Amino acid sequence: MKNFFKDKLMSVFSSPENQRPSSDAGQPAHAGAGNPGQRPAAAGGSGGRPTSGRPAPERLPEPSVIPENGWHCGHFFYRFRRDAMTGVLNEAERSAFLAALNPSDAPERIATYWTSGHRADFAVMVMDPDPAKVDSIHQSIMAPGIGRYIEPTWSFVSMSEVSEYVPSVQEFKKRLVRGGADPNSPEVAAKVSAYERRLPMMNEQRLRPEFPDLPAACFYPMNKSRVPGANWFTEAFSARNAMMAEHAQSGMAFAGKVSQLISVGVGVDDWEWMVTLWARNPEYLKEIVYKMRFDEASAKYAEFGPFYVGYKATPLEILEHCQVVGK
Repeated sequence: MKNFFKDKLMSVFSSPENQRPSSDAGQPAHAGAGNPGQRPAAAGGSGGRPTSGRPAPERLPEPSVIPENGWHCGHFFYRFRRDAMTGVLNEAERSAFLAALNPSDAPERIATYWTSGHRADFAVMVMDPDPAKVDSIHQSIMAPGIGRYIEPTWSFVSMSEVSEYVPSVQEFKKRLVRGGADPNSPEVAAKVSAYERRLPMMNEQRLRPEFPDLPAACFYPMNKSRVPGANWFTEAFSARNAMMAEHAQSGMAFAGKVSQLISVGVGVDDWEWMVTLWARNPEYLKEIVYKMRFDEASAKYAEFGPFYVGYKATPLEILEHCQVVGK
Protein backbone atom coordinates (compact mmCIF):
# COMPACT_ATOMS: atom_id res chain seq x y z
CA MET A 1 0.00 0.00 0.00
CA LYS A 2 2.84 2.42 0.88
CA ASN A 3 4.51 1.83 -2.52
CA PHE A 4 1.17 2.34 -4.29
CA PHE A 5 0.70 5.83 -2.82
CA LYS A 6 4.37 6.65 -3.43
CA ASP A 7 4.02 5.69 -7.13
CA LYS A 8 0.81 7.73 -7.46
CA LEU A 9 2.46 10.79 -5.88
CA MET A 10 5.49 10.55 -8.16
CA SER A 11 3.24 10.25 -11.22
CA VAL A 12 1.40 13.46 -10.27
CA PHE A 13 4.56 15.54 -9.84
CA SER A 14 6.25 14.16 -12.96
CA SER A 15 3.25 14.58 -15.28
CA PRO A 16 3.64 17.23 -18.02
CA GLU A 17 0.71 19.31 -16.81
CA ASN A 18 2.57 19.85 -13.52
CA GLN A 19 5.75 21.07 -15.18
CA ARG A 20 6.58 24.77 -14.71
CA PRO A 21 4.94 26.84 -17.49
CA SER A 22 6.87 28.75 -20.08
CA SER A 23 8.14 32.16 -18.98
CA ASP A 24 6.55 33.73 -22.08
CA ALA A 25 3.20 35.08 -20.92
CA GLY A 26 0.28 33.58 -22.77
CA GLN A 27 2.34 30.90 -24.50
CA PRO A 28 1.60 27.21 -23.88
CA ALA A 29 4.24 25.20 -22.09
CA HIS A 30 4.23 22.53 -24.79
CA ALA A 31 3.73 22.33 -28.53
CA GLY A 32 0.42 21.33 -30.03
CA ALA A 33 -1.89 21.98 -32.93
CA GLY A 34 -1.66 25.56 -34.07
CA ASN A 35 2.07 25.90 -33.31
CA PRO A 36 3.61 25.98 -36.80
CA GLY A 37 6.99 24.48 -37.43
CA GLN A 38 6.79 21.96 -34.61
CA ARG A 39 6.65 18.23 -35.19
CA PRO A 40 3.38 16.70 -33.92
CA ALA A 41 3.55 14.15 -31.15
CA ALA A 42 3.71 10.52 -32.14
CA ALA A 43 0.35 8.76 -32.26
CA GLY A 44 1.52 5.72 -30.37
CA GLY A 45 3.83 4.93 -27.51
CA SER A 46 5.96 1.90 -26.84
CA GLY A 47 4.21 -1.33 -27.57
CA GLY A 48 1.83 0.42 -29.95
CA ARG A 49 -0.31 1.88 -27.19
CA PRO A 50 -1.88 5.29 -27.97
CA THR A 51 -0.51 8.29 -26.05
CA SER A 52 -2.06 11.57 -24.98
CA GLY A 53 -0.54 13.39 -27.96
CA ARG A 54 1.79 15.44 -25.75
CA PRO A 55 5.48 15.64 -26.66
CA ALA A 56 8.09 14.52 -24.17
CA PRO A 57 8.84 17.12 -21.47
CA GLU A 58 11.72 19.47 -22.12
CA ARG A 59 15.04 17.98 -21.10
CA LEU A 60 15.96 19.16 -17.63
CA PRO A 61 19.43 20.39 -16.60
CA GLU A 62 21.69 18.10 -14.63
CA PRO A 63 21.01 18.12 -10.87
CA SER A 64 23.27 20.68 -9.21
CA VAL A 65 23.55 22.98 -6.19
CA ILE A 66 24.99 25.72 -8.42
CA PRO A 67 22.28 28.13 -9.66
CA GLU A 68 22.01 28.64 -13.39
CA ASN A 69 21.63 32.36 -12.65
CA GLY A 70 22.85 34.18 -9.60
CA TRP A 71 24.78 33.21 -6.48
CA HIS A 72 24.00 31.93 -3.03
CA CYS A 73 24.14 34.58 -0.32
CA GLY A 74 24.51 34.32 3.45
CA HIS A 75 24.18 37.00 6.12
CA PHE A 76 25.50 35.80 9.51
CA PHE A 77 25.36 37.65 12.83
CA TYR A 78 27.25 36.72 16.03
CA ARG A 79 28.12 37.85 19.52
CA PHE A 80 31.12 36.93 21.64
CA ARG A 81 30.35 34.79 24.68
CA ARG A 82 32.27 36.82 27.22
CA ASP A 83 30.74 34.74 30.01
CA ALA A 84 32.70 31.76 28.65
CA MET A 85 35.99 33.66 28.52
CA THR A 86 38.50 33.78 31.36
CA GLY A 87 40.27 36.70 29.73
CA VAL A 88 41.09 38.02 26.29
CA LEU A 89 41.62 35.57 23.45
CA ASN A 90 45.05 33.97 23.37
CA GLU A 91 47.23 33.98 20.27
CA ALA A 92 45.94 30.63 18.99
CA GLU A 93 42.31 31.70 19.39
CA ARG A 94 42.99 35.05 17.78
CA SER A 95 44.68 33.34 14.83
CA ALA A 96 41.78 30.87 14.48
CA PHE A 97 39.28 33.74 14.24
CA LEU A 98 41.35 35.59 11.64
CA ALA A 99 41.83 32.39 9.62
CA ALA A 100 38.09 31.64 9.66
CA LEU A 101 37.39 34.97 7.99
CA ASN A 102 40.40 34.86 5.65
CA PRO A 103 40.25 31.29 4.29
CA SER A 104 42.74 30.07 1.70
CA ASP A 105 39.87 28.82 -0.47
CA ALA A 106 37.85 31.99 -0.14
CA PRO A 107 34.33 32.44 -1.51
CA GLU A 108 33.80 34.89 -4.35
CA ARG A 109 32.64 37.65 -2.00
CA ILE A 110 33.07 38.13 1.74
CA ALA A 111 32.71 41.26 3.88
CA THR A 112 32.92 41.72 7.64
CA TYR A 113 31.42 44.38 9.92
CA TRP A 114 31.20 45.19 13.59
CA THR A 115 27.59 45.92 14.47
CA SER A 116 25.87 48.42 16.74
CA GLY A 117 23.54 47.38 19.54
CA HIS A 118 23.34 44.41 21.89
CA ARG A 119 21.84 41.88 19.44
CA ALA A 120 25.14 41.12 17.70
CA ASP A 121 28.81 42.05 17.90
CA PHE A 122 29.73 41.41 14.29
CA ALA A 123 28.29 40.41 10.92
CA VAL A 124 29.62 38.51 7.93
CA MET A 125 28.17 38.65 4.42
CA VAL A 126 29.20 35.94 1.97
CA MET A 127 28.36 35.16 -1.67
CA ASP A 128 29.42 32.33 -3.96
CA PRO A 129 27.91 30.05 -6.61
CA ASP A 130 28.52 27.10 -4.26
CA PRO A 131 26.38 27.04 -1.09
CA ALA A 132 28.99 24.91 0.65
CA LYS A 133 31.53 27.71 0.30
CA VAL A 134 29.07 30.21 1.74
CA ASP A 135 28.26 27.99 4.71
CA SER A 136 31.90 27.02 5.25
CA ILE A 137 32.60 30.49 6.65
CA HIS A 138 29.95 29.99 9.32
CA GLN A 139 31.23 26.49 10.08
CA SER A 140 34.80 27.78 10.46
CA ILE A 141 33.66 30.48 12.90
CA MET A 142 31.77 27.91 14.99
CA ALA A 143 34.43 25.17 14.81
CA PRO A 144 35.87 23.73 18.05
CA GLY A 145 38.35 26.14 19.56
CA ILE A 146 37.26 29.68 18.80
CA GLY A 147 33.65 28.56 18.35
CA ARG A 148 33.10 28.05 22.07
CA TYR A 149 33.45 31.81 22.55
CA ILE A 150 31.01 32.78 19.78
CA GLU A 151 27.23 32.59 19.67
CA PRO A 152 25.25 32.91 16.41
CA THR A 153 22.36 35.33 16.91
CA TRP A 154 20.67 35.51 13.49
CA SER A 155 21.22 34.55 9.88
CA PHE A 156 19.53 34.83 6.52
CA VAL A 157 20.00 32.59 3.49
CA SER A 158 19.09 33.92 0.05
CA MET A 159 20.03 33.99 -3.62
CA SER A 160 20.70 36.81 -6.05
CA GLU A 161 18.49 37.37 -9.07
CA VAL A 162 17.37 39.89 -11.66
CA SER A 163 13.94 41.05 -10.51
CA GLU A 164 10.94 40.67 -12.77
CA TYR A 165 10.39 44.40 -12.26
CA VAL A 166 13.65 45.44 -13.93
CA PRO A 167 12.41 47.04 -17.16
CA SER A 168 13.52 45.79 -20.54
CA VAL A 169 14.77 48.36 -23.04
CA GLN A 170 11.31 48.48 -24.62
CA GLU A 171 9.59 48.93 -21.24
CA PHE A 172 12.09 51.65 -20.30
CA LYS A 173 11.09 53.61 -23.43
CA LYS A 174 7.39 53.13 -22.66
CA ARG A 175 7.94 54.55 -19.19
CA LEU A 176 9.55 57.65 -20.68
CA VAL A 177 6.63 58.11 -23.04
CA ARG A 178 4.09 57.60 -20.25
CA GLY A 179 5.92 60.34 -18.41
CA GLY A 180 5.20 62.76 -21.26
CA ALA A 181 8.32 62.40 -23.43
CA ASP A 182 8.08 62.49 -27.22
CA PRO A 183 8.81 58.91 -28.42
CA ASN A 184 10.51 60.22 -31.57
CA SER A 185 12.67 62.86 -29.90
CA PRO A 186 16.48 62.67 -29.87
CA GLU A 187 16.38 62.97 -26.08
CA VAL A 188 14.36 59.76 -25.73
CA ALA A 189 16.57 57.99 -28.24
CA ALA A 190 19.68 59.00 -26.27
CA LYS A 191 18.21 57.86 -22.93
CA VAL A 192 17.09 54.52 -24.39
CA SER A 193 20.50 53.96 -25.96
CA ALA A 194 22.28 54.74 -22.70
CA TYR A 195 19.96 52.40 -20.76
CA GLU A 196 20.55 49.62 -23.29
CA ARG A 197 24.31 49.95 -22.72
CA ARG A 198 23.95 50.01 -18.92
CA LEU A 199 21.44 47.20 -18.53
CA PRO A 200 23.85 44.22 -18.92
CA MET A 201 26.23 45.77 -16.38
CA MET A 202 23.40 46.49 -13.94
CA ASN A 203 22.09 42.95 -14.22
CA GLU A 204 25.58 41.55 -13.68
CA GLN A 205 25.80 43.61 -10.49
CA ARG A 206 22.47 42.18 -9.37
CA LEU A 207 23.56 38.58 -9.97
CA ARG A 208 27.26 38.66 -9.05
CA PRO A 209 27.72 41.95 -7.21
CA GLU A 210 30.95 43.58 -6.23
CA PHE A 211 30.71 44.67 -2.61
CA PRO A 212 31.32 48.44 -2.54
CA ASP A 213 34.08 49.91 -0.43
CA LEU A 214 31.72 51.95 1.74
CA PRO A 215 31.95 52.32 5.53
CA ALA A 216 28.35 51.77 6.66
CA ALA A 217 25.84 49.02 5.91
CA CYS A 218 22.28 48.13 6.84
CA PHE A 219 20.71 44.66 6.62
CA TYR A 220 17.05 43.74 6.99
CA PRO A 221 14.57 41.13 5.70
CA MET A 222 11.14 41.95 4.33
CA ASN A 223 7.93 40.45 2.98
CA LYS A 224 5.10 41.71 0.81
CA SER A 225 1.82 41.65 2.72
CA ARG A 226 -1.10 39.30 2.12
CA VAL A 227 -3.69 41.01 4.33
CA PRO A 228 -7.20 41.77 3.01
CA GLY A 229 -7.12 45.00 1.07
CA ALA A 230 -3.34 44.93 0.75
CA ASN A 231 -2.44 41.58 -0.77
CA TRP A 232 0.53 42.17 -3.03
CA PHE A 233 0.19 38.77 -4.68
CA THR A 234 -3.36 39.37 -5.91
CA GLU A 235 -2.52 42.68 -7.57
CA ALA A 236 -2.12 42.69 -11.35
CA PHE A 237 1.46 42.67 -12.59
CA SER A 238 0.94 46.03 -14.28
CA ALA A 239 -0.03 47.58 -10.92
CA ARG A 240 2.88 45.97 -9.09
CA ASN A 241 5.25 47.03 -11.85
CA ALA A 242 4.10 50.65 -11.62
CA MET A 243 4.55 50.69 -7.84
CA MET A 244 8.03 49.21 -8.09
CA ALA A 245 8.94 51.79 -10.74
CA GLU A 246 7.97 54.53 -8.28
CA HIS A 247 10.00 52.79 -5.58
CA ALA A 248 13.04 52.59 -7.85
CA GLN A 249 12.71 56.27 -8.72
CA SER A 250 12.93 57.16 -5.02
CA GLY A 251 16.11 55.13 -4.70
CA MET A 252 17.72 56.85 -7.68
CA ALA A 253 17.80 60.07 -5.69
CA PHE A 254 20.54 58.44 -3.59
CA ALA A 255 22.80 57.46 -6.49
CA GLY A 256 26.42 57.72 -5.38
CA LYS A 257 25.35 57.86 -1.71
CA VAL A 258 23.81 54.41 -1.30
CA SER A 259 24.26 51.09 -3.11
CA GLN A 260 21.87 48.21 -2.62
CA LEU A 261 21.46 44.49 -3.17
CA ILE A 262 18.09 42.73 -2.96
CA SER A 263 18.52 38.98 -2.61
CA VAL A 264 15.67 36.48 -2.55
CA GLY A 265 14.77 34.25 0.38
CA VAL A 266 11.56 32.81 -1.12
CA GLY A 267 11.73 29.06 -0.62
CA VAL A 268 15.01 29.12 1.30
CA ASP A 269 14.34 31.20 4.44
CA ASP A 270 11.52 32.65 6.54
CA TRP A 271 11.35 36.06 4.83
CA GLU A 272 10.93 36.72 1.12
CA TRP A 273 13.73 39.19 0.54
CA MET A 274 16.93 40.42 2.17
CA VAL A 275 17.87 44.05 1.70
CA THR A 276 21.50 45.09 1.95
CA LEU A 277 22.28 48.80 1.82
CA TRP A 278 25.82 50.18 1.72
CA ALA A 279 26.30 53.91 2.35
CA ARG A 280 28.97 56.59 2.28
CA ASN A 281 27.64 57.78 5.61
CA PRO A 282 25.13 56.18 8.03
CA GLU A 283 22.86 59.21 7.77
CA TYR A 284 22.12 58.18 4.19
CA LEU A 285 20.81 54.85 5.47
CA LYS A 286 18.32 56.69 7.65
CA GLU A 287 17.31 59.04 4.85
CA ILE A 288 16.79 56.46 2.12
CA VAL A 289 14.75 54.10 4.30
CA TYR A 290 12.57 56.99 5.51
CA LYS A 291 11.99 58.40 2.02
CA MET A 292 11.11 55.05 0.51
CA ARG A 293 8.60 54.26 3.29
CA PHE A 294 6.21 56.73 1.60
CA ASP A 295 6.15 54.84 -1.70
CA GLU A 296 2.95 52.80 -2.08
CA ALA A 297 4.89 49.54 -2.54
CA SER A 298 6.35 50.09 0.92
CA ALA A 299 3.66 52.09 2.76
CA LYS A 300 0.84 49.72 1.88
CA TYR A 301 2.46 46.37 1.14
CA ALA A 302 5.80 46.04 2.94
CA GLU A 303 6.47 44.10 6.15
CA PHE A 304 9.90 44.47 7.75
CA GLY A 305 11.99 42.25 9.98
CA PRO A 306 14.89 43.18 12.27
CA PHE A 307 17.30 45.89 11.19
CA TYR A 308 21.04 45.54 11.75
CA VAL A 309 23.56 48.28 11.08
CA GLY A 310 27.23 47.49 10.60
CA TYR A 311 30.49 49.28 9.97
CA LYS A 312 33.08 47.82 7.67
CA ALA A 313 36.00 46.31 9.57
CA THR A 314 38.72 43.73 9.12
CA PRO A 315 38.53 40.61 11.31
CA LEU A 316 41.30 42.05 13.54
CA GLU A 317 39.46 45.37 13.83
CA ILE A 318 36.35 43.45 14.94
CA LEU A 319 38.33 41.75 17.74
CA GLU A 320 39.80 45.07 18.82
CA HIS A 321 36.48 46.91 18.69
CA CYS A 322 34.80 44.19 20.75
CA GLN A 323 37.70 44.28 23.23
CA VAL A 324 38.33 40.54 23.21
CA VAL A 325 42.05 40.79 22.41
CA GLY A 326 44.85 42.54 24.24
CA LYS A 327 46.16 45.91 23.17
